[in-house]
Amino acid sequence: MARQVHISDEAIQQAKQLREKATTIKEYRRALSVILVAQLGLDADQAAEVLGASRRTVFRDRSNICSQDVSNKKSWGGRRHCAMTIEQEREFLAEWEAKATAGGVLTVPPIHSALVALLGHDIPMSTTYRLLARYGWRKVQPDTKHPKSDPAAQDEFKKNCPKQWLPPA
Repeated sequence: MARQVHISDEAIQQAKQLREKATTIKEYRRALSVILVAQLGLDADQAAEVLGASRRTVFRDRSNICSQDVSNKKSWGGRRHCAMTIEQEREFLAEWEAKATAGGVLTVPPIHSALVALLGHDIPMSTTYRLLARYGWRKVQPDTKHPKSDPAAQDEFKKNCPKQWLPPA
């Protein structure tokens, strides 16, 4: 048998006010997650089925109302598994940026090995690529033509070259 939930009268009143002021379906469901459990005596599984949400969402919504947190801000998301803070990342990239602005050509493998040495454990190469992308670093393509190329000579060759190559006889 499930535990009995104890919801205060203040939380029920707050849920009713939220239900009346609701402008989105999310706010309305949040209010109903408290009202269905407190007044109708439904358990979390039954309330989830009525609301068309998961059982965990019913618990989360009820917790937000009971703890007086009815704001619409999302608390889900963020940097849960970051290896360094934003400031540490900026400090790390500052020295590489100095090398790049001095005219040096940078490649990812040396940056990756320096990052591994700084962190003290191995990380995937994709982490380094994501770090560089996060700060707007991008791959710069080299010029696609040779500096000594002559476009006029190339056009002349295209016009006058034989269509089929035959080995010398």
